[in-house]
Amino acid sequence: MAAPLKLELPWVEKYRPKLLKDIVGNEDTIERLKAFAIDGNVPHMIISGLPGIGKTTSVHCLAHELLGDMYYDAVLELNASDDRGIEVVRNKIKQFAHKKVSLPPGRHKIVILDEADSMTPGAQQALRRTMEIYSGTTRFVFACNMSNKIIEPLQSRCSILRYSKLYDEQVLSRLLYICKEEGVKYTDDGLEALIFTAEGDMRQAINNLQSTVAGMGLVNGDNVFRIVDSPHPLVVRQMLFKAVKDSDIDAAVDLLNRLWEKGYSAVDIVSTSFKVMKSVTEIPEADRLEVMREIGFTHMRVLEGVSSYLQLAGMLARITGTVV
Repeated sequence: MAAPLKLELPWVEKYRPKLLKDIVGNEDTIERLKAFAIDGNVPHMIISGLPGIGKTTSVHCLAHELLGDMYYDAVLELNASDDRGIEVVRNKIKQFAHKKVSLPPGRHKIVILDEADSMTPGAQQALRRTMEIYSGTTRFVFACNMSNKIIEPLQSRCSILRYSKLYDEQVLSRLLYICKEEGVKYTDDGLEALIFTAEGDMRQAINNLQSTVAGMGLVNGDNVFRIVDSPHPLVVRQMLFKAVKDSDIDAAVDLLNRLWEKGYSAVDIVSTSFKVMKSVTEIPEADRLEVMREIGFTHMRVLEGVSSYLQLAGMLARITGTVV
């Protein structure tokens, strides 16, 4: 008889923090959650911020510390994959709020609404009364990218916590920990590439790390950019420098042609150009801001649908000779 297959968790789940003290970044906000965990009196909350920075994870850590073994009976999570129209509020959420669960004194059941800014206005309106009726037994936590998508009546009932983008050092520390635990072979430029492509999104960085290990084995810069299918920033940097500093539009267009022939889209090239120029220190700040303004206008046109090679060539022409 064949041995049962061992299911391997994705690293983003395998290394998901279980306690608040294990969460990386947003220290001030996490301290507030730790105070709630000690006191036990948790308010309704709205947690807003960019994707992949620990919003939902921190709520689950708080729930684990508050509820202990009762966590699985006393927590209801609804995310973007669920239908969250008015019927879900009337049925699923109310049924959970009605459910009797024996909790320690001062503890409450918790409803987690992930990506709450995509809830329909009708469902949000229906939640107003539900939150008031069951406030004695149930707390609601809304995790969203933009808190202004939550209607004002719900905002006024909640404590709002804002999460900021993670610093590169914070992402690096977690990546190094996972590399050590998994025995990953890596180079410094490989870690730099993971951080560059993630832009403060811890989930993206860990997923890209696992994908590179699975696909290539060695985590180095070339392998990471090949896996995430992103233009290599060194080529983009060389292209920009040929135009901006050397005033050599022909050489800049030749490098653009190389990227275009590899199949990279206009939005890939222009977004990487913006990230590269943002981190350049060799160009005076005033000139760098002028170049970024032109790249930004090009990015806007590309996103509006004018996604052509001509847009990128025109961008290079406009920024040529910016630094004399």
